[in-house]
Formats: sequence, structure tokens, C-alpha cells
Amino acid sequence: MRKQWIVRLTDEQRARLRRLVRAGAAPARQLAHARILLKADQAPGGPGWRDAAIVQALEVSRATVERVRKRFTQEGLEAALAHRRPRATKPRTLDGQQEARLIALSCGGPPPGRERWSLRLLADRLVELEVVEAVSHETVRQVLKQTR
Repeated sequence: MRKQWIVRLTDEQRARLRRLVRAGAAPARQLAHARILLKADQAPGGPGWRDAAIVQALEVSRATVERVRKRFTQEGLEAALAHRRPRATKPRTLDGQQEARLIALSCGGPPPGRERWSLRLLADRLVELEVVEAVSHETVRQVLKQTR
């Protein structure tokens, strides 16, 4: 099978990666990615190892080798070495002021006829007070768990 993402390092890039690996002071993931790039280098003077050999020698998955190759060819050396943060993050349901209202409500006395607040009662009361349009009892639980 023909490789789609071929790594060709310049002499400067190769020297930088070798210094990085030799120093060993970078995060483990970054060092592994540097080693992958050095072994996968198809440029003159590079070893040009196959993916299977890299996987076995560096004890990483084949997907990791392919992902590092792809990021290097598409985005460059810095992107291939850096850890990519998750892209899709869910927006918070409650902001700081809304969380403060929830905590104040839960610290107050329970509603009449109740011995204590339940998560569902707190969620319903937040909606009644128009703090939020809708909130689940699970969100209330997570906020209260963070505050102890």
C-alpha cells in the first residue's frame, strides 16, 4: 500500500528533533512524536522506516504514526509535535452568577412541607425564579458536587 502522508524533514528540522529527543526534557507525547517523525523521514539522509517498524520500535499504535505523519504534512512540524486539545466543547449550562444563585438557594431552608432540598426541587425552583429557562437535576448535582 502506498503511503499518503510522506514525511520529508529538512536538515534543520531533523537537527531540532534530534536535540529535542536527546535532551529528553519535553513531555512524553512530544518526544514520541519527534521519534516518529525522525524514523518516518523519507528525505535523503533519513531512515525512512515503514509504519510497522515504527510501531514495533516505539511501542505506539499505527493510528498514532499515521496521525503524526498527516499533521506534519498538512500543518507543519509544530502542529505534529503539539498535543491537540479537544475541539468540540459543550458550553456551560450555568454561568457563575447562576451557580451562585443555586448554591444560595440550596443553603437556604427547604420549601414548606419538605425536610430538605432534592435535586429535582432545586432544578424546578431555578426555573420558577427565572434564573434559567431549563436545567436538569443532573446539572444541579454536578454544580453542587463541585462546591461540596
